[in-house]
Amino acid sequence: METPLRKDDEIPLKGIRPNIVQSIRAFRVPELQDAATKLNQHFLYANLGNAQSKQDILDMIAAQYTFPAHVGKNFDALYDCMTDLVHKSGPQPGFIVVLEQIPAHAKFDKEAREQLLDIFRDAADYWADRKIPFRCFYSFL
Repeated sequence: METPLRKDDEIPLKGIRPNIVQSIRAFRVPELQDAATKLNQHFLYANLGNAQSKQDILDMIAAQYTFPAHVGKNFDALYDCMTDLVHKSGPQPGFIVVLEQIPAHAKFDKEAREQLLDIFRDAADYWADRKIPFRCFYSFL
């Protein structure tokens, strides 16, 4: 049984917009996971530190988020899984998403990193249109 928040307890992620993609900065992963639990939202975590290519990134996200196998094929499939597929599975309470240690090297350059984050920005907009919180936090390796 969950303990209700007391008036003096801080509301998880207070001051963080409900639909945003931002650097993890001062947050730690366990704090974000705890916030998801307190807010009754989905917590999706992917550590991408061992990825060497775009395909590795897609495969790792698909595996760590337990998406269907086809999501590992391209960025469009990733977007579809983060939005339409999840939306069709039923009512959603919200999401706290973590992309930790996104690689920063020649095989996954700045352009590729921005493309990846754009997928999550577009997903945040998709869920904002449905009034469902979608917060994505990321860090680079």
